[in-house]
Amino acid sequence: MTSDENAAASPTAATSAEEAPQSMADRSNNRSRRPSSEAFREFMGSNWAPRSSDLPDRSPVADHLAARAAKAGEPFPGERLVVPAGGLKTRNNDTDYRFRAHSAFAHLSGLGGEKEPDAVIVLEPTSSGSHEAILYFKPRSSRSSEEFYADSRYGEFWVGARPSLAEVEAETGLRCADISSLRDALAKDAGQVHLRIVPQVDASVEAVVTEVRQQAGLPFGGDARAEDETLEEHLSEIRLNKDPYELSELRHAVEVTKVGFEDIIASLPRATGHPRGERVIEGAFGAVAREVGNGLGYDTIAAAGNHANTLHWMDNDGEVHAGDLVLIDAGIEVDSLYTADITRTLPVNGHFSEPQAKVYQAVLDAAEAALARANQSNTRFRDVHDAAMTVIADRLEKWGVLPVSAAESLSPSGQQHRRWMPHGTSHHLGLDVHDCAQARREMYQDALLEPGMTFTIEPGLYFRADDLSVPDELRGIGVRIEDDVQVNEDGSVTRISEDIPRTIADVEAWIAAVCSH
Repeated sequence: MTSDENAAASPTAATSAEEAPQSMADRSNNRSRRPSSEAFREFMGSNWAPRSSDLPDRSPVADHLAARAAKAGEPFPGERLVVPAGGLKTRNNDTDYRFRAHSAFAHLSGLGGEKEPDAVIVLEPTSSGSHEAILYFKPRSSRSSEEFYADSRYGEFWVGARPSLAEVEAETGLRCADISSLRDALAKDAGQVHLRIVPQVDASVEAVVTEVRQQAGLPFGGDARAEDETLEEHLSEIRLNKDPYELSELRHAVEVTKVGFEDIIASLPRATGHPRGERVIEGAFGAVAREVGNGLGYDTIAAAGNHANTLHWMDNDGEVHAGDLVLIDAGIEVDSLYTADITRTLPVNGHFSEPQAKVYQAVLDAAEAALARANQSNTRFRDVHDAAMTVIADRLEKWGVLPVSAAESLSPSGQQHRRWMPHGTSHHLGLDVHDCAQARREMYQDALLEPGMTFTIEPGLYFRADDLSVPDELRGIGVRIEDDVQVNEDGSVTRISEDIPRTIADVEAWIAAVCSH
């Protein structure tokens, strides 16, 4: 009898492991056949060299984490505060996107890069009325475990070794615990101890918090939403004023972003005439971002010609021509997850035409006026924008473009000048490119500038090719100049991107110097 006949004759053949119905969740394993014998498992777990007992150096950020935890917990004495990192997100089938922790978690844990999916910071109330940050995460498993070789999402054989509790404690200075103990830690004294969680970050952690709240008779679900959002709001607001470590990382992000821009300039000859020249520019910057940092702080805008008049042009699929301006809005996120945010508008052939220079100088003058206003005493965040708009409106009036006077346009009932600059002039910058976005208006737009604040100044003018309200020579020209600034201890404001050329003469000289190498 042949083997096929044997199989057909066997009453169990139809229900063998390979032919039994598969769940949809299991079907991602169809691409490979994993051994499951006991002999394989025993052999796989044997004969590995001992792990190093060396612990990593303490990170410079560790010195700031206790103060951040205290500041985060200050409005919530006696409460237990839960800040998830978030988990890996599926891109398609069994392939995940790169992990990037929620910014509130990154701020309180000090962890950068792609560390640590599924982790949670718990701000535990202390007897002194403050809070201690405890980091719960999934440490690496032993090499005798099935996870080691079989788990393509977390297994060491697939994605590398996760750190141990001791290693993360050494690096961060935080007390660490296995994520498997999180539920018991949250349930301890629940009811006597109130719970808050940053919402909509990790559904599985939120489900545990909901269960603990229900069992303890605490508000949950929609009844707890306002309390949770208050925590989220506060964790955003405490990042408005950066500590010395953060300020240093932001300066570093700007320094390496300049390197990325120089690679962009070097790529301009290849981009010119390429069917997707904008992507040549995007790719040049992206390569530097991965080589010297964690990656991009946000998707790069590489907008040539009229594409510059689409504020968030990220398709980057257009051609680049010699007479074009190309508006590049790009920033490198360094390993600590702090990002720069720089825009330069560059003449592809190395020289501004007269109309291009006219628009560029107007935008540059607006940027200088905004910085000058920021350096005055008692300046509120919104005043920086107003100073830039005064210059923009005045220049548009002089060019005969405004249908009314600059003064009338600047009035609340006017605003006609905003047709050509509809966005704001500034936003806070840090772990997020638009940092502290959950802060209240009185803490953001209406707030006085204070030491430690880092923000952008980025006026622009955008004359679309189909805009019949402007002279023909201006149509299709879009210019934005964006710099990153920090408020110093003495209240003065420094442009930390000063070394990235920005005047017409300096930009032309920069392009000539880079392209001559």
